[in-house]
Amino acid sequence: MYVETVRRLKAIAEKIAKRYEISGPFNIQFLGKNNDLKVIECNIRASRSFPFVSKVSGNNLITKATKILLGVPVDRDASELVYDANFVGVKASQFSFTRLAGADPVLTVDMSSTGEVGCLGDTADEALLKSMLSVGYRIPQKSVLISGGPINSKVTLLPVAQLLAERGFTLYATEGTHKFFADMGLASTLVHWPDSQQQPNVLDYLRNKEIEMVINIPKNLTKGELDNDYKIRRTAVDFSIPLLTNARLASAFITAFCELEMSDLKIKSWNEYKGQ
Repeated sequence: MYVETVRRLKAIAEKIAKRYEISGPFNIQFLGKNNDLKVIECNIRASRSFPFVSKVSGNNLITKATKILLGVPVDRDASELVYDANFVGVKASQFSFTRLAGADPVLTVDMSSTGEVGCLGDTADEALLKSMLSVGYRIPQKSVLISGGPINSKVTLLPVAQLLAERGFTLYATEGTHKFFADMGLASTLVHWPDSQQQPNVLDYLRNKEIEMVINIPKNLTKGELDNDYKIRRTAVDFSIPLLTNARLASAFITAFCELEMSDLKIKSWNEYKGQ
C-alpha cells in the first residue's frame, strides 16, 4: 500500500474508535482504490488476524487490549509506530468448497474461508509458498490451465505464463486466453469451453487429471460466461485440482514455486525469526 493510504487508514480508524468510545480490540475493514478509502464494516471484536499481526509486528496487541479492558493505563510505544522486521508473514485462507456440493468456488466480498494458516519466511515468496502449501495447495509439475478473464488479468498473468513455459510446463488455455497468448508470441494448447461440442474440451482434460492446476478468472456477468466458468471451477474442486480465481495471487504463487525449491523453505521458530 501507499504510505498515504496507511496514514488515511490510521486516521479514519482513530476517528471511529473515538466516536464510538471503543476501548478494546475491534476489526475494521476498508475498501480502497488508489488512495480513495471507504469503510465496509467495523466489528467490536478481535479478528483472526489479531494474534497474527501481533506476532509479525512484534507489537503485543493482546497484552495491551487486556490492560485497557482492565483499566490499566497503556502508553503508545515504538512497536506500533514503526514496522521494521527481517521476515515476512503471510496468512492463507482455508476453504471448504469440496464439502459444499454445487457451490461456486469463487471469492466475493463475503467471508468464505473456514480457517486460515499464518506462515513466516525470510522473503515474501517463501512465506507465501509455505502458507499456500499449508492450506492444501499442491505445486503442479507438468500442466496448468489458464482462463484469464478480462484483459487486465490476462496481462497480469502473461509474465508467469511465460515463466511456466520456460520451465517446460504445458499451458492449456480457453479460447480468449489462447488467442491473447498467441498474439504475445506464447504457445498454448487450446481447450474448448464446457458448453462447446468441440474437442478437446476442458472438462475432459480436468476429469482425466491431465491438468494439475486451474487459474480461472471471471470475465463478465453474461450467462454463457458465468455457466462455463462455474463448470470449470466446480469440476476442478470436485476432482481435487488446485484452483485459483485471483490473478494477482495466481501470479505470486507461480512466481514462488518457480523460484524456490522445497529445500529452500526453512523450518524456524518465531523466536528465531525475531532474533531471540
